[in-house]
Amino acid sequence: MQVAFVAISGVRSSNPALMEVGLTLPGFVERSEVIASLPSLGLLTLAGMTPDDVDVTYHEVPDIAALAELPPCDVAAISSYSAQIRDAYALADRFRAAGVKVVLGGLHVSALPHEALEHADAVVLGEGELGWPDVMRDLQHGRLSHVYAPEGREFDLADSPMPRFDLLDIGHYNRLTVQTQRGCPWRCEFCAASMRLTPLYKTKPVERVLAEVRAIKQLWPHPFIEFADDNSFASRRHSKELLRALIPERVHWFSESDISIADDPELLDLMRESGCRELLIGLESPTTSGVDGIEQRRNWKLGRQPDYLEDIRVIQGHGIAVNGCFVLGLDGDGPDVFDAVEAFAAASGQFDVQITVMTPFPGTELYERLLAEGRLLEPTAWDRCSLFDVNFRPQRMTADELQAGLLGLARRLYTVEERDARRDRFWAQRRAHRREVRVEVHA
Repeated sequence: MQVAFVAISGVRSSNPALMEVGLTLPGFVERSEVIASLPSLGLLTLAGMTPDDVDVTYHEVPDIAALAELPPCDVAAISSYSAQIRDAYALADRFRAAGVKVVLGGLHVSALPHEALEHADAVVLGEGELGWPDVMRDLQHGRLSHVYAPEGREFDLADSPMPRFDLLDIGHYNRLTVQTQRGCPWRCEFCAASMRLTPLYKTKPVERVLAEVRAIKQLWPHPFIEFADDNSFASRRHSKELLRALIPERVHWFSESDISIADDPELLDLMRESGCRELLIGLESPTTSGVDGIEQRRNWKLGRQPDYLEDIRVIQGHGIAVNGCFVLGLDGDGPDVFDAVEAFAAASGQFDVQITVMTPFPGTELYERLLAEGRLLEPTAWDRCSLFDVNFRPQRMTADELQAGLLGLARRLYTVEERDARRDRFWAQRRAHRREVRVEVHA
């Protein structure tokens, strides 16, 4: 039996005007080039737990219209973001017409399994590591159920298989991904990350993470790694143990975090020493009204927002570049938020800035609330789930004002001059922090 793992890559905005300024999921400009070259860690992981007597191949399809021939296989396992799920369905239909069994999985499929089953022989819901062994067993016995669901089970990351990095042409990538944990202790209404696959926050044992890093180093001696976590440093104990173990590996890495890492100088030192080059931090809004209520457990981000400027100064003072991420169109923000983001980016000295619009992904609490309030423009327009296309009626501005505001702000933020100015402010901030530290040491 031959299984082809197929990732639908290259998700982009459906708005031509946005594409003209280089917007793409889930970042802009340089970040978009990074994401475009990232392989699907989920599919590589499933390939790693496929029986040895099964032939496996890995493929990325950025444009199905340009795909002249289907990869030869008996089974196609396909994964996609919501924004390109229609392309995934079209590709699945082509495979099935050719007599190939199709298995679909991922966040979108887990949210809307009945929709996905119109284009697949089977769907895997929730954590793929739980359902995939059952899929393979049934295929080898000549049968296949329609739905493979967790049914109350949780996957233990201590049992994580080694992803099949060896299936990749490493020269096509400028970074590879490793997952160190799954889930997030915070609960933001709009979040469409791995917390939708499992309600638990859990960490992968350090020795398992190191094994994956070393497997990558065998293929790429000096790699750049992205830790594909929702919130990499939510567990301080686990994080510090991992970072200490990473120091002798001499790798460079990027990840995502919340702003609370600014409170822990020991953690920041370990991050720098272990090779951290940049962090994406979800600031969400430069205003207190914008962040009020988006974190639903205890409104944590509202309490942090007044300290954002100092927190960024502290983090970058340790030599770690901050890419601050803002979500435009939050219920508490009006048309003045665009100028506020631009001003904050300049005042904070953050190395880079990422802007997106609030996006109601299927399966999220945000989607259900906006649907109930009658504020979704097109409830099944999944191609608008790109983080840049507006598909709802904002509370304090019109949908057109939000879309135009995003476009205008992008044009101001992503000029070469603005990018260079942000870099200059970062280095100045870092030098100033180092001088302060030297003064304190000698006082």
